[in-house]
Amino acid sequence: MNKAAETPTKIKKEGKNTIRVEFDRTPFIDRMRAKFFSMYFLQRVVWYLFRLLLLIGISYIILFPFITKIASSFMSPSDFVDVTVSLIPRNPTLDTYKAIIVENNYLGALLNTFLLSASCALLQTFVCCLVAYGFAKFKFKGNNILFALVIFTMIVPHSTLKLSLLMEFRNFDILGIFNFLGGGVIDKVNLLDNTYIRLTNTYWPLWILSATGLAFKNGLYIYMLRQFFKGVPDELEESAYVDGSGTFRTFVKIILPLSVPMLITVFMFAFSWQWTDNFYTNLFYTSSGPTLMTDIVQIPKSLDTSYAGGNMYATAITNTCGMLIIAPLILIYAFAQNYIIQGIERSGITG
Repeated sequence: MNKAAETPTKIKKEGKNTIRVEFDRTPFIDRMRAKFFSMYFLQRVVWYLFRLLLLIGISYIILFPFITKIASSFMSPSDFVDVTVSLIPRNPTLDTYKAIIVENNYLGALLNTFLLSASCALLQTFVCCLVAYGFAKFKFKGNNILFALVIFTMIVPHSTLKLSLLMEFRNFDILGIFNFLGGGVIDKVNLLDNTYIRLTNTYWPLWILSATGLAFKNGLYIYMLRQFFKGVPDELEESAYVDGSGTFRTFVKIILPLSVPMLITVFMFAFSWQWTDNFYTNLFYTSSGPTLMTDIVQIPKSLDTSYAGGNMYATAITNTCGMLIIAPLILIYAFAQNYIIQGIERSGITG
């Protein structure tokens, strides 16, 4: 039986060795002609060159705008009126970066935006995780209807809710409690204005929206997490229940450790969108408030743009502001990209 099994393998090896020996005995010119002047080799070369040119072309289209913005950020005002300057500045300078960092309060905006984005992202990740786990693992009446409403929040334009959100948080009153009690005592400590709490120009509107699952893109996060939790075997939870673990303990001890890549993905999405958000921040910060990243996009007073070619210089300044805004996101993505890719793959939204 063993000899019968070894015979085909032995014959196959001997056949390969025979072909290799015969090929080695062939003259060198014939071997090169057979290897490099065949139709198969020509097809491989053409396909390789096609892919190479295609990738170079796509990379050029994507990267060239960034290269021009980076190059212009180091140019001096005289470089913008010099027709011989294209990408490499003749008089490189860091004055644009210095003016933006000092005069536009970049470091303060960086700290404020980080605190706001991180806190909102943590709240959204935890709340969306709880909601998605409920949709994925618990069967109750109205489950599909409620989930359809969650999906509906992804469709409704946020601009349609703009006035309602502004009035709600400018005159914030939970179930009319403060209006019922009256504002006599509370008015004296300046917490109320006409028996309403004024939450505008603070972080509270964004924190409340995040904690209640109504913040920007929360419907998408719930959908992603629900798809992930549906792929978690029910036997894991059943084993925990048999061992006496409750629902919340099972969620914390079993489900969350398995969901780390997905949670990091949702956190990164929430953090990035809050980092560059200007819809809600402009909505709730009506008069004064903390300096955020979107507030630094302005031309510093020390930089003169009132000369011929000043429009190009002003554009370069605003582009530099934009690069300084996204620079922290690029650094964070460089360290978390593996988790983001794993989370997107496991969420099932790629196909």
